[in-house]
Amino acid sequence: MIKTFAQSWVEIGGSLQINWVLVNAWLQFASWGLFSVLLAEVLRDIYHALCHQVNWLAKWHNKHHMAYRRDLSVVSLKIYQESQLYHDILESSLLVVALTLTALIVPQRGLWLGVAYACTFLYGACVRYFQGKIDTDYNHLPGPLETIPSIWWVNRSYHWRHHFDDVNAYYSGVFPLVDKILGTALSLKGKTVALTGASGALGQALTAELVKCNAKVVALTTNPEKLAEQTGVKVITWQLGNEAELKESLQKIDILIINHGVNVYTSRTPDAINSSYEVNTFSALRLMDIFLATVTGPQAKATKEIWVNTSEAEVSPALSPLYELSKRALGDIVTLKRLDGNCIIRKLILGPFKSQLNPYGVMSARQVARVVLFLAKRDLRNIIVTINPLTYLLFPLKETSTWLYYRVFSRIAKSE
Repeated sequence: MIKTFAQSWVEIGGSLQINWVLVNAWLQFASWGLFSVLLAEVLRDIYHALCHQVNWLAKWHNKHHMAYRRDLSVVSLKIYQESQLYHDILESSLLVVALTLTALIVPQRGLWLGVAYACTFLYGACVRYFQGKIDTDYNHLPGPLETIPSIWWVNRSYHWRHHFDDVNAYYSGVFPLVDKILGTALSLKGKTVALTGASGALGQALTAELVKCNAKVVALTTNPEKLAEQTGVKVITWQLGNEAELKESLQKIDILIINHGVNVYTSRTPDAINSSYEVNTFSALRLMDIFLATVTGPQAKATKEIWVNTSEAEVSPALSPLYELSKRALGDIVTLKRLDGNCIIRKLILGPFKSQLNPYGVMSARQVARVVLFLAKRDLRNIIVTINPLTYLLFPLKETSTWLYYRVFSRIAKSE
């Protein structure tokens, strides 16, 4: 009996070993398969970017751009079919060839999953070309854009920007990985950008960097005498509490950067409390509401953005209790407003930089401005720039938990 029992355990152990071999084989196949799909997308996007840089490739690719009007409706069946032949079929054929050669050279069966994935693009392009009617893919469906550009994948609003915002950006087709690497996930070229706090250290640094990116800057300031004349910059004076007077100006703005603030340091008087919340919280929220009311029209969701400087005080001490409280209140309400999806709203979570509000800052405003734009071009919605490593850990946890709580326990007001 003992021998029989031992033999049974040996048999069970052998079968388990065989199962682990199968599991490892499937994991290896799945890993190479996912890699091949990612490789397919990277190759597609690199080819797309080259089509806008290499003249002889652009000759074929431009037929794709010629096929669509601004609302993504098709110009004509003939031009549409030419775009399928000279762009979609050509691109997907080259992709199938490249991935097939890769699968033949590297002896991993999972790579053939990428070949099959590429064949779906070739099949779709051939069907659209030969069927003799207009039947576009999802990202080219005509009509108004109902959602904001996605951060995780390429949706209609994201791809629309490649056609009609900046053809030398937004190259990605499914996953925006290549755009994030190249810094083409947001184009500032030709954008009209308004920013408050323009006379402050960060405001002036952002203005200079935005001008370098070929953006048209509207400097909103309560202290116009502190701003020197600068090419490409229009100065508009405003007063705290009179945000409604900026409504007409904000109609023409693509990106609003809310950057003004006040720091009362250790004070806790009634005036200090009122001033902190009025400047840091309520004024910013009024500007947001006015700007959000301008997000109208069929393509506004793709082009309009708000950037809010909530600062590192959302999650870290700033040695100024009222500054922390007012900025945290602003940050929480911004998280709440993001749920409505009216337009892209970015948070700037900035650490201590030297300015009038913080003469003891260790970073330079110019350095912070450069990093902010570097990360914005890579479509980060929460832009963290600080020397404090804990902020990079604590803020995502705080933001995710707060977003989830607001998502579950709040509702958008129904229009009457």
